[in-house]
Amino acid sequence: MKTIKASEFKAKCLSLMDDVAQSGEEIIVTKNGKPVSKLVPIKSKPREVYGLHRGMWQLMDELVEPVNDDWDVDVDVDVDVDGDGD
Repeated sequence: MKTIKASEFKAKCLSLMDDVAQSGEEIIVTKNGKPVSKLVPIKSKPREVYGLHRGMWQLMDELVEPVNDDWDVDVDVDVDVDGDGD
């Protein structure tokens, strides 16, 4: 986090605001060596969430194809299929 004197901030205010908006780095403004203010970027929300993560992940397998593996299943469970209590 960068710190800057109030007098220097006053002289370079607009340029510093552009730097913070572009880099995302916060700036602490000091007066007589003590922090008095913090310049931080505003994190805006995307206008639309559809496609927000496009390009950030990749499909590695076909999800709709059947699996051709045999499953070993042990069926020892008493299930009341017809609901009559037997």
